[in-house]
Amino acid sequence: MKTVMITGASSGIGEALAKAFATGGYDLILVARSEDKLEKLARQLKAETQVQVWVEAADLARRGAAKKLATTLRKQDLDVDILVNCAGVLEHGYFADMSATTHQGLIDLNISGLTLMLSHFLPPMLERGRGRILNVASIAAFQPVPSLATYAATKAYVLSLTESLSQELLGTGVSITALCPGITATNMIRTAQEKSGGLKIPDFIIGDVEAVAAQGYTACLKGKVICVPGTTNLAATVAGRAMPKWLLRRISGLMGRQTLD
Repeated sequence: MKTVMITGASSGIGEALAKAFATGGYDLILVARSEDKLEKLARQLKAETQVQVWVEAADLARRGAAKKLATTLRKQDLDVDILVNCAGVLEHGYFADMSATTHQGLIDLNISGLTLMLSHFLPPMLERGRGRILNVASIAAFQPVPSLATYAATKAYVLSLTESLSQELLGTGVSITALCPGITATNMIRTAQEKSGGLKIPDFIIGDVEAVAAQGYTACLKGKVICVPGTTNLAATVAGRAMPKWLLRRISGLMGRQTLD
């Protein structure tokens, strides 16, 4: 039986991915800040799928958290065959209106936390000659997003890192995938909408979290480098990469500013 560790597993895409992997028969290590939510999910998945589930409460934005997690699992003789980096945070608004602490929080979790998880759990996969990694990015990684400037920049980092590592890992038995969903019906989006009255999102462009997780699950197991769920989202990312940078900025700027009105 292979073991999958999923960060950010207490809600949203992380929770949906946990259900997808459990249904696929994988044992799970669930990681998030909220131990109560993780324990509840663990009980549900054990009852529904009979897989083994371990819970590890951790705030991966904190310095040393990834190292501590790796040490804890090593003491339990738990190998991570598949790593899913889903823990992340989003903030909406004008860059200058956000505090330095807010910007740093985005960077600490979305960039530093993810990178340190890779640094601790990728080497053992290489030693074993097998493993899979799924990094949850966003379609925001493909273009500038005024009103989500720092968030989009962190996701661009995740996408770039994933693409670079996909080449480094060729022939090693380890694959890495970037899941780049569009706007998805999760608590993260609902919280952003509540905190910022200007974030108006038409219902028809909000994706289903279970569908996003299902595509991410499949892409990860197939070793696909980039997965963009949804035909509309995929078309937008392809167009964004082909479009002149000045035009992409104009269009993104127009759309982004509208969410702040």
